[in-house]
Amino acid sequence: MKTIHNIASKSFAIILLTFFLFTSCNSDDDANQDFSSTFTFDIFTVQPDEQTVVMNGEIKSRTLQDFTNMLQGHPNIQLVHMEVVPGSNDDEINFQVGVMLRQNNINTHILDNGIIASGGVDFFLAGVQRTRGENTMIGVHSWSDSDGNQATDFPVDSSEHLPNIQYYENVGYNAQWSKDFYFFTINAAPADDIHWMTEEEIAQFDIIS
Repeated sequence: MKTIHNIASKSFAIILLTFFLFTSCNSDDDANQDFSSTFTFDIFTVQPDEQTVVMNGEIKSRTLQDFTNMLQGHPNIQLVHMEVVPGSNDDEINFQVGVMLRQNNINTHILDNGIIASGGVDFFLAGVQRTRGENTMIGVHSWSDSDGNQATDFPVDSSEHLPNIQYYENVGYNAQWSKDFYFFTINAAPADDIHWMTEEEIAQFDIIS
C-alpha cells in the first residue's frame, strides 16, 4: 500500500490540507448527483461535454466501482484532467482502475498547478496520451506494508516487487521500462517522504507522451 505520510514540502502540505478540507464536505452519497450538467462519482466529475473528467482526491477502495459506473453512464469519456491526486490507499484497486483506463483508450492530463503523487502517478501513467499544464508537480516514493516494511527492505528479486512492475506492463510499458521506473520510485524517497521528479527524470522515463 502506497500512501503519502509526512510530506517534507510545507507548501504541498498546505495545498493538500486546503484541498481535503474542501472535499471532506462531499459525502460518498454525492455520486451521480447533477451539478450544473456535471455528474460526480466521488473523485471523478464528468464535464458537460461528456468526454472530459476532472479528477480530484485520493484513490480508494470505492474508486473502481465509481469509475465503472461512470464509464457505463458516460461511454464517450476520452480524457481525465487530474488536479490534486495525492495517492492511493488501496493499490490493488488503483491498478485495476488504471488497467480499465488504458483498456478504454482514455488520455490523462495534469491541469495547471496540478499535483500528482504516489498512486496518482501510477494512474496518470495509464493514460494512452499523457500531457500536463504549467507548474505541475509529480511525486514518487517507496511503499510500505502494514508491518512497516518498506519496498527497499526486500531483495530486488523478491516477489513483493512484482505486482507494481506487472502493473506497468499491463498498461502498456515494456518489461525493462517497468522495472527501471519502479526501482527508481522506491529508491527516490522513503514511504514517509516524497521525491518531486526533476525535468530530466520526467524526460528520462517519458512520463509525458
